[in-house]
Amino acid sequence: MGKTEVAKALAAATGARLIRLQCHEGIDVHHALYDWDYARQLLALRAAEGGIDEGDLFSRRFLLRRPLLEALEAEGSVVLLIDEIDRADDEFEAFLLELLSDFQVTIPELGTISARERPLVVLTSNRTRELHDALKRRCLYHWIDYPAPERESAIVRTRVPGADEAVVERVVEAVARLRQTELYKQPGVGETIAWAQALGALGPESSLDETLGVALKVREDLDRVRATGVLDGS
Repeated sequence: MGKTEVAKALAAATGARLIRLQCHEGIDVHHALYDWDYARQLLALRAAEGGIDEGDLFSRRFLLRRPLLEALEAEGSVVLLIDEIDRADDEFEAFLLELLSDFQVTIPELGTISARERPLVVLTSNRTRELHDALKRRCLYHWIDYPAPERESAIVRTRVPGADEAVVERVVEAVARLRQTELYKQPGVGETIAWAQALGALGPESSLDETLGVALKVREDLDRVRATGVLDGS
């Protein structure tokens, strides 16, 4: 949760528009930058057969702007969130490096497009693979660790207004114990918030074990925590 929230908070603090590109395996230029509206182009071709001239098929009216092009052409300040860049492949990372170097792209049919106003760019990574040094050299690196219990409690109170104080303390303490356990996937602040919401809905005396699936999403983690009694007495 924390990495994405940085971009949201930055956009809110600066009054900028937030544009998000969610990276995934197989993402390419057509997902991230632009594509052509083939359905409309086909209709235009059929109209042309009937004597109606729809103009150049590769003009602006048939262009579909994806997040990167949207960020370059946006009017006013923009925060561009490129989320989970480590999910993309090396080829896309190389393309992104080129775009972020000059904040301009070339679309063969339209020419070179430069940013109207250079956006603030936030790249996030979960380190599922190492990023190239060339990309990292162009970034200001910041590691977001788990917050201290007091800070996490304050976050939960903010995100779950009216939460019972006993529930907040109980959940934050339980999550701290889980993070000290060797798990496949440690619970983040988002899971802490969701757990507090679940206990708030079910009642402060609800069992942590019965709602453990809110915080842990891997069966082996659930089995390990229950077998070792990490949350016994909570």
